[in-house]
Amino acid sequence: MEAGKRTINDIFNGNKILEIPFFQRAYVWDTPQWERFLTDMEHVSHTNKPYFLGSVILKQQLTNSQQSVGDKRTVIDGQQRLTTLNIFFKVLSMKTSNAYLATLFRLPMKNNEIALLHNHNDVAAFNKILDLKKEDKLTAEDNVTRAYTYFSENIDETKLNFQNILTNIMFVGIDLGTDEDEQQIFDTINSLGVKLTTAELLKNYFFGRDDIQLYRDYWQNVFEKDNDTKDFWDTEIATGRLRRYFIDLFFYSFLQIKIQDSTYNVSADDKDEFTKVEGLFDSYKKFIKNYKINKLELIAEIKEYAKIFQENFDIEIIDSELSDNSSIERLNAVIFGLENTTLIPYVLFALKNVTDQQEQNKIFDYLEAYIMRRMVCHANTKNYNQLFGERFISNNILTKDDLKSFIDKRSDKVNYMPSDSELKEGFHQSKLTNKQASGILYFIESKIRNRAKHSTSLLGLNRYSLEHLMPKKWENQWGKLSNEQDKLNRNRKLLTLGNLTIITASLNSSIRDGNWNVKKSGKTNKPGLNQYAAGLDTFSQYLALAVWDESEISKRADFLYDKALITWKE
Repeated sequence: MEAGKRTINDIFNGNKILEIPFFQRAYVWDTPQWERFLTDMEHVSHTNKPYFLGSVILKQQLTNSQQSVGDKRTVIDGQQRLTTLNIFFKVLSMKTSNAYLATLFRLPMKNNEIALLHNHNDVAAFNKILDLKKEDKLTAEDNVTRAYTYFSENIDETKLNFQNILTNIMFVGIDLGTDEDEQQIFDTINSLGVKLTTAELLKNYFFGRDDIQLYRDYWQNVFEKDNDTKDFWDTEIATGRLRRYFIDLFFYSFLQIKIQDSTYNVSADDKDEFTKVEGLFDSYKKFIKNYKINKLELIAEIKEYAKIFQENFDIEIIDSELSDNSSIERLNAVIFGLENTTLIPYVLFALKNVTDQQEQNKIFDYLEAYIMRRMVCHANTKNYNQLFGERFISNNILTKDDLKSFIDKRSDKVNYMPSDSELKEGFHQSKLTNKQASGILYFIESKIRNRAKHSTSLLGLNRYSLEHLMPKKWENQWGKLSNEQDKLNRNRKLLTLGNLTIITASLNSSIRDGNWNVKKSGKTNKPGLNQYAAGLDTFSQYLALAVWDESEISKRADFLYDKALITWKE
């Protein structure tokens, strides 16, 4: 990699083709950027001082001896700036009849062809502008044409000195060799807030300028068909400490499925490398090259899996009433509502390969029970990536019985399915995060709820708040305890599931820390539990109690445990 200061003549040197990836997103600069650019060019013309225009990152392409131009580079970053420069100088050349400017961005050794090869969205409009012999009025609404129109209408050539501009415009240039990893550069750009994905790299890796129909059939119609489709794949979600897009999550999950296929005999070292979220694009390239994967067959399979992914994974379920039936719907709430995206590779594998709907639902029901029982028991989740991304897939587990048998036969105690006795202890002892506790209570509520007797629907998981029935600040309103051990016992108990409930709105702080009667009834214009928890089958019956104490917390823990046995069978 070479980095340093670059001028316009360094970048466009008459013997260098710059190629914007053909399926890159369209040119997006608009009037505010054009106004700023033109103002800056006038300032540079007047002051004759250096002007920094940003970064340009180019990657060397392999060329052969038969090509007339031996230096061809891919534009990794700089599409917007380079496009704008070309259009600006084209208009200026026509306004000033300057022959030098007219050929500045062309290739004299290749029939004076345009040096910047544009993407499929903009290539026609861009080439039309650069091939103009004189200024003409163009009416198209794409941004490339609109940029031309803006400069045509607003450039005052008397305020511009092209020599000063060419001399003083500076870029930070980064030139990558053919074997260097552009994804590292993309990751750096991402950290600065530019929305780029592994999918953008893969799209241009799979398809070239001669693959228009393939691109339309296997990519555009799958990932870019319409705005709803684009919005789906651009959905951003939290996955642990990271935020990732659906489309990247899909490509990660698909790769995990492929590398477990015994046909390819992927080495253990490569599997370990390919399971890392970082360097996903490089993993695809290495997998395809080292294991001689047919690209066309791969993109055909990607299309199949992507259709299944889009039809089944739905983050919006966390804002809607959850069904009590075993289904992918409930598992979506587990995955997205409780941040268990590590399940996705195996769930996608099962959706593709289990054709019987009833068997699918049995698998999903067992997975829900497995995750939620372990959550109640505060079991370790560190091996979930390996379990759901490798073991279930490599062992071709495609029935609920095989899934249960695989878990039951594990010699280690890390991936165990908690027993009923362990589940009961969890309801009495575990101290969980608010998200985990809310999810456990919500899933039980959604399963046991007598929907026929309720006039209102169950809200979505994200619509509920978690409330401690006996507050953490209990000492002022809930009576004094003289025994230190009793205080410790109370403080421990009030953090467990028996003392927690979901409610439809957060309580006012004066209600939250009030005594039991205040918490139930509220105060003037400040509702309490009688309003916010009355319709919940996991709690409403306890509103009739005159006293709420450690004994009642234990009784409710037993009640929740009994309902959990119905919700999540072992």
